[in-house]
Amino acid sequence: MKIFVINGPNLDMLGKREPHIYGSDTLESINAELAEYCKTVGAEPEFYQSNSEGTLIDIIHSARDNADGIVINAGAYTHYSIAIRDAIASTDLPCVEVHLSNVHKREDFRHVSMISAVCTGVICGFGKKVYRLAIEALLQ
Repeated sequence: MKIFVINGPNLDMLGKREPHIYGSDTLESINAELAEYCKTVGAEPEFYQSNSEGTLIDIIHSARDNADGIVINAGAYTHYSIAIRDAIASTDLPCVEVHLSNVHKREDFRHVSMISAVCTGVICGFGKKVYRLAIEALLQ
């Protein structure tokens, strides 16, 4: 199973940005751990990160013909990007929305997700484990 793991804005700053909220792991180390895990369960991840909404939409569009599922941490775009929501909906692929922190324990604006309604499920609040949990969910 080929899975696109897509990370949005500011996730390239993991390990530096607010480690008390997001942890001290870098995106590269999280991706490396996830790649190792995927080898053990027969999943083939492709990793993407962009701070640009248009680039993320292009990646999501390409998933339609090149992936069997999507794991997405859309970062701040989660809360206001109807364009990313529509891109996910257009793929007809299972998609799991993930967040490192528990967004429901944070600022009110983080409680609203534009993309949840078109995702298969949402996992938040378990740090880097959310990515592995999302892969497990897609494999079942």
